[in-house]
Parts: sequence; structure tokens; C-alpha cells
Amino acid sequence: MNKFILLLSLSLFLSCNSNAQKKETKQTETFKVFKTNAEWKQELTKEQYYVLRQSGTERPFSSPLNKNYKKGVYVCAACSTPLFESEHKFDSGTGWPSFDREIKGNVAYGNGYESNEEHCATCGGHLGHVFNDGPRDTTGKRHCINGVALEFIPEG
Repeated sequence: MNKFILLLSLSLFLSCNSNAQKKETKQTETFKVFKTNAEWKQELTKEQYYVLRQSGTERPFSSPLNKNYKKGVYVCAACSTPLFESEHKFDSGTGWPSFDREIKGNVAYGNGYESNEEHCATCGGHLGHVFNDGPRDTTGKRHCINGVALEFIPEG
């Protein structure tokens, strides 16, 4: 009886591990830019890696991009994909850069757990979240983005 329980436990453990590994591989391979964790760690700062690759969140009011209102484009800090235009940025008062819309096709939503989570559609980097409490006179959306996940490219 003990051997049966041990065998059953072992087979359950192995089947759970293999499913998790398949899911992780499938998610990362769907993006155009694929790098190993070691490669990302080498290219990104510690804070960028925490947010972009580990779905972390930076402290509110810590990003200089929060109060940046210059004209230009905000791109992914990991792969330089254009994500948000400055004309769609607004002060949400939350402490994170906020936009009422994304550049269509360059932002992916959801990760299997949270449907409002936003990722770069090119590299899969975690950006932040989208909420339905944005400006009512435009889209009603608030894309609440970690500043460390972005780089600003000034117009011109």
C-alpha cells in the first residue's frame, strides 16, 4: 500500500512539473524577441529585470517619466518597440506614467492570471496594468505603466 501511494504521489508530481514547463516554454516562444533569463539579466538593469521579466512593480512616484510631458514616443526598455505616444499621456495622480491608449498591436494583454496585465507584444516584457478609470472624454482607459519598463524618445 505504501509503495502504491509513493508511486501515485511521484507520478502526480512529475505530471504537474511537465505541464508547467510546457506552458512556460509556449508563452515565451510566442514573442518575436526571445532571450534567456541570463541574457536579459545582462542587458537590463536590476530594476528593469524585476519589472519586465519578473512582473514586478516599481515604487509609485519613483520614475522621472511620471511627470515627463515632452513630445515623443515611449518605447519598451527591453526591445525598443514603440508602445505609447506622448499625446495620449495624462497625469492620473497614481504615481506611475499613465496613458489613455496604446499603439495598436504593440501591447499584449493578460498572462493567464490577470486579464488587465499589459506586456510588450514583441518581447513579452511586463509593462503594467490597464484599468477602466481613465479619462471619460477619450477612451476611459488608464494604462498604468512602470516607468522603468519604458524609454522616452523625444520628437525630432
